[in-house]
Amino acid sequence: MPTRRVGLIVPSSNTTMETEIPAILRARAELRPDEQFTFHSSRMRMKHVTPAELTAMDADSLRCAAELADARVDVMAYACLVAIMAQGLGYHRASQEKLAARAEAESGARVPVVSSAGALVEGLHSLGAKKVAVIAPYMKPLTATVCDYIEHEGVEVVDSLSLEVPDNLEVGRLDPEQLIGLAQRVKTADADALVLSACVQMPSLAVLDSVQQQFDIPVVSAAAATVWRILNDLGLDPVAPRAGALLAGH
Repeated sequence: MPTRRVGLIVPSSNTTMETEIPAILRARAELRPDEQFTFHSSRMRMKHVTPAELTAMDADSLRCAAELADARVDVMAYACLVAIMAQGLGYHRASQEKLAARAEAESGARVPVVSSAGALVEGLHSLGAKKVAVIAPYMKPLTATVCDYIEHEGVEVVDSLSLEVPDNLEVGRLDPEQLIGLAQRVKTADADALVLSACVQMPSLAVLDSVQQQFDIPVVSAAAATVWRILNDLGLDPVAPRAGALLAGH
């Protein structure tokens, strides 16, 4: 079976996406030992999670798509959820189309493009979730933007928790173990699913499985949803061990 090349478009200060996505896909070898993946990144400058920096960073995503097209990747993932959501409701569709068009113009081949923003809302719909609780590292106004975006896509946010960390590098240094306690603080009684990390920079994979075991509802993360969408776009079964409900294969 051929090796799949996964292209990642990431913020320059992101240190988590290039850790968690490969970790999930490498753990998948326990279930699909004949598959192999390589990972190739292009970076957009961004240090602080503010609307101005997110808009400037997003404008740089087309350059990243062109660079990854040179590597003839099999799929691209735009790995910054809030950068997409801060550009306007439903923007993930326009972004994915622009990036795919740029990659095709550079390489002559159509490349599937995934966004973490689109993957999360599509994953929630796949789980049948109508109401969710959300944990995010952002300042409260940006968390509100994320919640509005999710609700515009047809999923009600019944509660959200903002950790209010503006420095993106510090977000990547957050201890995932704290999410075990935070998952108990956010109100999930009326939720159909819990978004443990609505940010691909906030680490969560280390505790995703243990938190899932504490809840009767699906527990997902932006990173796990991105892998779920990557596998679907590659025509592969979207399964991986210890990565939450979306990748459990139910």
